[in-house]
Amino acid sequence: MSKSIFRMLGLVVILVMLFVFGKTKEAAADVSINVNRGPPPIIAAKPTEVVMIPDLQVYFVPKLEFDVFFCNGYWWSPLGSLWYRAMAHNEPWKVVNKRYVPALLYRVPKDYRNVYEKEQPIPYGKWKKQMKHREKEARNELKKDKEDDKQGREHGNKKKALLSKVILKSLFGQGNYLF
Repeated sequence: MSKSIFRMLGLVVILVMLFVFGKTKEAAADVSINVNRGPPPIIAAKPTEVVMIPDLQVYFVPKLEFDVFFCNGYWWSPLGSLWYRAMAHNEPWKVVNKRYVPALLYRVPKDYRNVYEKEQPIPYGKWKKQMKHREKEARNELKKDKEDDKQGREHGNKKKALLSKVILKSLFGQGNYLF
């Protein structure tokens, strides 16, 4: 960062010297400094409705001038060669590396608005309730799977212990063992 400060200071000194010594006033007028802080942030109001792209399970907001999609629990928006992502439409949008963009979004046709114009729009409030319900079901299913896995491991450990006892008894006959 200090290098950029010195570069900027050097540029200012050169401009001042040109202006003071009066080489050319036009040269001083033609110099412009552009500080690029990246593309503008995406500001998305609450969508009134969303439309699902049937085969992809990707949703889009139909009445916007720019592309906004919902996929894999995130809002996505391409702008030029960059992709932006947000957890919610009204939260900060961050630039995302292309490799983290879901492959489903690359399969959305360029003329998706025309292709899917006859699809039934879903009011945003209804859609949001459906999404919350699906997320809750997914969490419950994940919790059940973890419990089943845990019970399966416990059952498997008991089976292994019993099998070990049977093998030892068959090899060495009856007797007291440590387990």
